[in-house]
Amino acid sequence: MASARRQEGIHTEDDYLVRIIRSEKRSKTVHARMVDGVMEVRAPVEMSDVELAPIVEKLRKRLQRRHTKKSLDNDALEKRAADLNRRYFDGKLTWESIRWVTNQEKRYGSCTPSERTIRISHRLAQTPNFVLDYVIVHELAHLLEANHGPQFWKLVNRYPKTERARGYLMALGIEEIDE
Repeated sequence: MASARRQEGIHTEDDYLVRIIRSEKRSKTVHARMVDGVMEVRAPVEMSDVELAPIVEKLRKRLQRRHTKKSLDNDALEKRAADLNRRYFDGKLTWESIRWVTNQEKRYGSCTPSERTIRISHRLAQTPNFVLDYVIVHELAHLLEANHGPQFWKLVNRYPKTERARGYLMALGIEEIDE
């Protein structure tokens, strides 16, 4: 005997269309996948909309991060960092890796000097290039100065659009005003 399936209308959640399909075959789990540009969510019939809403939001964010991560080019980021290293650090810096990440919600970049790794938040992909360049220069400077002291800012200020980029990030509520 075929299991009863109920398909609910398509809902808009931010920039995703969501189709909820409830099935008696599912007893506990909720599953989501993209089908023709629509987030298709399969859920148990007895799960209420109130129970389902936070799960759908979590799954939407996960799918969005996966999609964003696929579209980011670490090789291009590496080339951009190498160019900025040549222009503002005389090509003297070295690092193990610089890559895009989708798990930084409060920072736009981070550097682990001891491991010589730099991570750049996927959110910067939506900002003007001069802002991305500033954050890369900021993180490259941490390879020489781990703190935010005067010597660190002297290095960062080699980038001529530092003040403008910091203003942009301040307007977004990201950059600290007093450091």
